[in-house]
Amino acid sequence: MMMFYWIALAIVSTAFAGLLYRLVKGPTVADRVVALDALGISLVSIVALLSLITETEFFLEIILLLSILSFIGTAAFAKFIERGEIFDRDDNR
Repeated sequence: MMMFYWIALAIVSTAFAGLLYRLVKGPTVADRVVALDALGISLVSIVALLSLITETEFFLEIILLLSILSFIGTAAFAKFIERGEIFDRDDNR
């Protein structure tokens, strides 16, 4: 069973490298945002596989933190693409 974890880690790491390439060379901003979101998911997968390989529960908090940060980053980029700004500021005050 341990060999399966190492094979899965190699596959997810290869996907991670491909997503890094798409993040840098993406033709549009939307492609880069999707690649960034997928990078967050694959990073969580890598940490989860490392947790299974080392047979520890220490990495579960790291997985939760990475998931939350990935969601917040994707939501901020989506709002930036839609409106052109992340924070709404009232200039009418």
